[in-house]
Amino acid sequence: MKFKIIVLLVSIVLLSCQSNKPKTAEEAGPKKVEVKNTNGIYRLYVNNKEFYIDGAGCEHGNIESLAQHGANSFRTWRTDNGQQTGKEVLDLAYENGLMVMMGVDIQRERHGFNYSNEEDVQKQLEFVKAEVNKYKDHPALLAWGIGNELNLRSTNMKVWDAVNEISEMIHSIDPNHPTTTMLAGIGKNEVDYFATNCTDLDFICIQMYADIENLQTRLADAGYNGPYVVTEWGATGHWEVPPTAWGAPVEQTSQEKQNSFLHRYEVAIKADSTRCMGSYAFLWGQKQERTPTWYGMILENGQTTETVDAMYKIWNGKWPENRCPTLDSLRINGKKIYDNVTVKPGEEIEAFAAARDYENEALTYRWEIMPESTDLGDGGDFESRPETLLNKLGDAKMHITAPQNVGAYRLFVYVNDGHNHSATANFPFLVKN
Repeated sequence: MKFKIIVLLVSIVLLSCQSNKPKTAEEAGPKKVEVKNTNGIYRLYVNNKEFYIDGAGCEHGNIESLAQHGANSFRTWRTDNGQQTGKEVLDLAYENGLMVMMGVDIQRERHGFNYSNEEDVQKQLEFVKAEVNKYKDHPALLAWGIGNELNLRSTNMKVWDAVNEISEMIHSIDPNHPTTTMLAGIGKNEVDYFATNCTDLDFICIQMYADIENLQTRLADAGYNGPYVVTEWGATGHWEVPPTAWGAPVEQTSQEKQNSFLHRYEVAIKADSTRCMGSYAFLWGQKQERTPTWYGMILENGQTTETVDAMYKIWNGKWPENRCPTLDSLRINGKKIYDNVTVKPGEEIEAFAAARDYENEALTYRWEIMPESTDLGDGGDFESRPETLLNKLGDAKMHITAPQNVGAYRLFVYVNDGHNHSATANFPFLVKN
């Protein structure tokens, strides 16, 4: 009798476990996502449960790693990123418990698209409709992001008529997900036009970098008092820093970026507890933009940097158990970046990186030289990576031979702790006779 009872109990437990087993994405079906205003506080709700976005941009990044670090969402810039279909991205998100603000790629005026051409605008609408129909019922879908920074160097306000028409179309076939558009900053012209001509959006998204510290002032100046999400923020932009004498923008060290992330989150995002519905840091991955390290929180070799630790601290309220090493300074011949260091072709230069590790682990140093990038994009457009001229392991102090050809270069250092964590910095210098 006891044996039968035990078998019965085991069977009940197994059946219970099977019934609680997570459903496939197809079985789960879409979630109902809404923007609600409760006593003046705007929030997203997923199946009637409040959802504050703790996320990052992650078009080609490690989705599993993002979830492990404490995020609950990520955004994309398009449905098909060239490496994965929208379904593959959404399926990975679902497997890792993340929600996706799915971007829909909309043509930009600065790339030559004419929003006064009704035929082309209609073709674009049909394209978006097909994409929405593919993915609208996926349970990992949070919202639709219509275009990215369409206001950047744009003069034809009809772009917002097209955005509004797309939003209306989405709402007509997908009643479960809100719509938005991502703005480069925020200005009064767009806000005024939206008030009468682009009213179907459920909220707006704002993208700012160093200037995000002035976000509340920018919102007030623009006259916007509705809900919003910050969909890009992070390191100081290359357009926001004073350059060297020969025009090379100066990138923050990974330590400076970490400090900026923590400060900017506090004063710009966390500070607005009523209208801000969360944010996506930029970028959970690697991207060539002015340099291979400027905006990506992860290096080309997959190692994480100090900005990843910053986001872990923001999302979890504590530092990770093993932190990235930190880099206090980088010098060439004892000089600082704004000393505008110049050297002769083939001259031996002394480089020194002052770095330390929070757990006192042994550090290794990798040094790299590449020419200053000349293939410069606009607004995040594609840029090709400069050629690597030197890639050498060494110590904190290195003697390095300058390139033979005159021109602008950068010296990079990567400081690794043996646990896939790195501190980084780079130093622009000029080779001339």
